[in-house]
Amino acid sequence: MTKPTPKEIGKGYDAFADLLDQLWGENLHHGYWDDESATLEEATTRLTDRLAGMLPLRAGDRLLDIGCGNGEPAIRMATANDVMVTGISISEKQVERANDRAYKADVDDRVVFEYADAMELPYEDGSFDLVWALESLHHMPDRWHVIRQAARVLRPGGRLALGDFLLVPGPAGLEADAERVREVGKGVVAVVPLDEYQAHLREAGLEPENAEDVSQFTRPSWAKAAERFEGLREQALQYIDAAQFEVTLGRFQAFSDEPSLGYVLLTARKPE
Repeated sequence: MTKPTPKEIGKGYDAFADLLDQLWGENLHHGYWDDESATLEEATTRLTDRLAGMLPLRAGDRLLDIGCGNGEPAIRMATANDVMVTGISISEKQVERANDRAYKADVDDRVVFEYADAMELPYEDGSFDLVWALESLHHMPDRWHVIRQAARVLRPGGRLALGDFLLVPGPAGLEADAERVREVGKGVVAVVPLDEYQAHLREAGLEPENAEDVSQFTRPSWAKAAERFEGLREQALQYIDAAQFEVTLGRFQAFSDEPSLGYVLLTARKPE
C-alpha cells in the first residue's frame, strides 16, 4: 500500500479543522489541569506556559514552531517575550488561520506561518535559536528523524523544547505496559520511556536538560476530550461513519484510564 504524501495528510487535517478546533480548543493540545475548575482554554494555555517557562526566551530570538496548529501558542510566546516565530504545518487551512490570527493580534511583523514538512525542514543549518514542538511529534512518520532535523536547524547553543507522550512504567513491566498502550492506541500514540527518549536526543547531537513528567496534570484531558467528542457526535458524523466515531471515542476513554500513557515536557541543548 502506498503511503499518503504530506499533501494528502494535510488535506485530511484541513477537512477536520473545524471539528478539531471544537474538540481541543484554540491551542489544539492537552491541558494542564492543576485546577479542575479551569476551562479548556485556560488549561491548554497553562501547558503552553509550562513549556515556555523551561526556555530562556529572549527578545529577538528566532523560534521555529513545528506543528503550529492554529498558531495560538506561537502568538502567545511572541507577544509575551518579543521573539521572532516561524510556524509550520502541512495543513494549508491551519497555516491560513494562524496567519490571520497573527494579523489580528498585530504580531504579523514578527510571526509568520508557512506550509512545510517537518520531515524535511526547508531551512538552513543553524537558522534558529529555539525549536518548539508541543504535542506534534506523535503525528510525524518518524519523530526521531524530525528531532534530527530540529537539531540541524538549531544554532550551536540553541535549545529544543518538546511536549510529547511518554511511557510511564507500571507494575506490569515495560514491555507489557508498552504493548497495552499500543493495543489501546492502535498506532495512534507510540511511546517510549524517558531514558530512551533522552537517548534519541543524544543521538541527534543534543544534550538533554530539563524534563518534567506532567502526566497527572495532563491525563484529565482525555476524559474531557471524550465528553466533548460525545457532544460533537452529530457534527463528527458528517466526516466519519458511526463505527469510526465509536472507535475514536473509545480511544479517548481508554487513554484516560491507561496509567502507563504519560506526558513529558523536556528541553535539550545543542552544544556550542
